[in-house]
Amino acid sequence: MSKLARVVIVGRTNVGKSTLFNRLSKGTKSLTLDQEGVTRDVVKNAVAWKGRMFTLADTGGISLRKTNDIIIGKTRQKALRMMDEADLLLFVCDGKIGVLQEDREISKHLHKAGKRVVLLVNKSDVAITQENVHEFDRLGHRTLLTISAQHGTGTSDLLDEIVHALPHKPEKEETKDSKCNVVLLGKPNVGKSSLMNLLLKKDRSIVTDQPGTTREAISEDLTFHQEDLLLTDTAGVRRKRRVNEKLETLMVRSTLHAVEDADVVLLLLDASEARLSDQELKLAFYAFEKQHKALILVFNKQDLTTEDTKQFLAHSLEMYEYFLKKVETISISCESQKNIGKILPLVNKVRQRHAQTIADEELSALFKGFLKKKPLFHKTNKLIVYKAEQVKSSPIAIVLTVNHPEWFGQSQLAFFENLLRRNADLKGVPIRFFTRKKRRN
Repeated sequence: MSKLARVVIVGRTNVGKSTLFNRLSKGTKSLTLDQEGVTRDVVKNAVAWKGRMFTLADTGGISLRKTNDIIIGKTRQKALRMMDEADLLLFVCDGKIGVLQEDREISKHLHKAGKRVVLLVNKSDVAITQENVHEFDRLGHRTLLTISAQHGTGTSDLLDEIVHALPHKPEKEETKDSKCNVVLLGKPNVGKSSLMNLLLKKDRSIVTDQPGTTREAISEDLTFHQEDLLLTDTAGVRRKRRVNEKLETLMVRSTLHAVEDADVVLLLLDASEARLSDQELKLAFYAFEKQHKALILVFNKQDLTTEDTKQFLAHSLEMYEYFLKKVETISISCESQKNIGKILPLVNKVRQRHAQTIADEELSALFKGFLKKKPLFHKTNKLIVYKAEQVKSSPIAIVLTVNHPEWFGQSQLAFFENLLRRNADLKGVPIRFFTRKKRRN
């Protein structure tokens, strides 16, 4: 687990917190849009500056006023929890608008918390901000900087101040390659955030019955049987014709980027619907066939199914057997917690398959031996495999040295894939085949 010092960005909604996070962070990105409440969950990333490294966290906009809105309440709870855990707080205000009552309330809370605070007056590129700066002095914070998160003005001074203010902690941060990135994928309201909270054994993601609660990919470290995992919850992906708002487009983009960075994808499905939708099939193929990620299909909401539902689901899945036989499946219920304890062991198993190396001698013997018994032909021409070698793992990539690469089309390579799957433990793991012509001596 990371022992880096923690810097948390706080403030009311729509003051530029996520824009600042994106400016300082070169990896994970927060959604930015001129609309209140876009960021709801906490987004984190490691930031390095002048030989020091720290964890930077973006939080949802804070409102300390009483509200009956569940989302606003949970966003506030999460932000306040992050503030309690922080070593340094970046309090962002909008210099163009000036000090609002919400800013004063947040400032009062920060003074009571006794944390080290850097007050940031954002939008310094606007002339009126310079006129408003004196208002922010009255908030009583020792360190005040003017910045423009949009244009980067003042951010180098801010980074200098962060490094100077942070306590010295052991800067041990695992590299991305040392962790298995497990991404939760699926349509809205299938239980991704509930599953993440159960696996983490804490309330990390906001959970309500309202679809679209999670708006961006959020990650958290997890250790299971001495293996380091990075668990990532993503926004639900709807059918394209329903993605008609700019915010939803950004949510989908954030989710697909998370899949690109994944090692193992858990595609959550609603078993009570008794079928796979076209959108879910597209997500499965995108993760497994296009992005070449290890894939586990997780059928959630078993507590809502009946015997008829289960039979109908089994029947509807028969037409996809050619694909489903390649991937792992598990039935769970986040509500009753049925089979939740089996998920991480299955993830570990699939991860090991994804990262394995098969000896070239075994591959060559398997393919050449089978072709010797049952030759394959392109028209009347015999297909010959001289050698097979694995050139990569995670995902597994195999190069076949053959007589005529143009004769080895999709159906022929599918044959070799099925042959390998019958003879090796590769369920849930994509396999890529390439061909090259044998060189003449």
